[in-house]
Amino acid sequence: MINPQPDLIDDIRARFAHVDACPFQGERVFFENAGGALTLKSVVETSAKFAAIPDNPGRDNPAGQAAVEIIARAKNDMAVFFNAPGGQFIAGESGTELLFRLIGAACLGTPEGGRVLSSSLEHPATRSAADRYAPISGKAHVLVAHDNSTGSIDAAAYKPEITPDTRVATILHTSPVTGMAVDVAAIAATIRETAPDCYIIVDGIQHAAHGRLDLAALDIDGYVISPYKVFSRHGYGIAWLSDRLAALPHDGLMGAPGAPWELGTRDAGAYAAFSDVVDYFDWLGGRVSDHDDRRARIVAAGEAIHAQEKALTEALLRGAGNLPGLASYEGVTIIGGIDNPRREGLVSFAYEGLEATKIVAALNEAGIRTHVRKADHYSGNILSPLGMESCVRVSLCHYNTEAEVIRFLAAMRDIMRA
Repeated sequence: MINPQPDLIDDIRARFAHVDACPFQGERVFFENAGGALTLKSVVETSAKFAAIPDNPGRDNPAGQAAVEIIARAKNDMAVFFNAPGGQFIAGESGTELLFRLIGAACLGTPEGGRVLSSSLEHPATRSAADRYAPISGKAHVLVAHDNSTGSIDAAAYKPEITPDTRVATILHTSPVTGMAVDVAAIAATIRETAPDCYIIVDGIQHAAHGRLDLAALDIDGYVISPYKVFSRHGYGIAWLSDRLAALPHDGLMGAPGAPWELGTRDAGAYAAFSDVVDYFDWLGGRVSDHDDRRARIVAAGEAIHAQEKALTEALLRGAGNLPGLASYEGVTIIGGIDNPRREGLVSFAYEGLEATKIVAALNEAGIRTHVRKADHYSGNILSPLGMESCVRVSLCHYNTEAEVIRFLAAMRDIMRA
């Protein structure tokens, strides 16, 4: 499915800022969505509106009380969007900061000894937090090796390393380097078989933009996203905490009623901007389905997003518009393989004999925004085992079009010839 309704893709793109042009570069194709998705125009308007309001939430005045209501509405919207089974939502500085806080509290709040379990697939946000807090809390930090061939990891890989004293486990929902998703529910169920009280915390930062979030089906304790990667803006993160994780000792102000997790005055505009994101999913679900229920529309939106992105990445790999796809070129390596059902809107590749930085620069000259991933502290865990120093990451989102993929393929044809 590329576009079941002739006008739908135009209506979708009309809701995003800078969809086809950069204010600094001019006209361009945006295939750098994994680095930060496009921003909804409604989010831009909401952010500007709330940036001008001087009143703090909770003050005894109309603006302060309105801010409290806006935050409460946003948390209700989050509960529907994530399909959260109770618990609570909090906002923080960033997704990375929130992962550190949740993982730190889980490590320090559980008995000394035992294990903190992570995987080599994970972003350094979770690996670094586990590496810091495991030794402080007297625990061993154990890394489970991911599958280089699939660019993912499964429950079978975790199982041999799960012990009854596994206190904390971290899981990556989707890799920002390979683009491959992970079956979080299966891994969590496998952990609970042996360590039922383990605190399981998930990095959903890369996954959230692709929809299909269902925390009730995962049996976990924490889930973190970065809203700028799901059509909102920079400057904040969102975390969901189960009731038992929220009850652990954590940083907070002495004597604060209810032992809140949030530190300092909240930005009501950040919360309101996430309500805009949920409203967008709701709108899209109404365009691709006839459901009356809001959650059902959000689920339908996620399914449509997945289908669109699958079609786009297949065109990127197989070819479109009489142009060959990336997979047809000799000397091209597709990370995670060509036929991989785990793929979520992202293709990372390397071309023998031409540095990734040069490919990205050439694509940029052609007006196509992509990104280079290097074997550094961000991506070395993925690239180094493959013997790769770098790769080109092409990350798409549902608002991208087949015409943009064809433009990319034409540019790659010219780069390969040169």
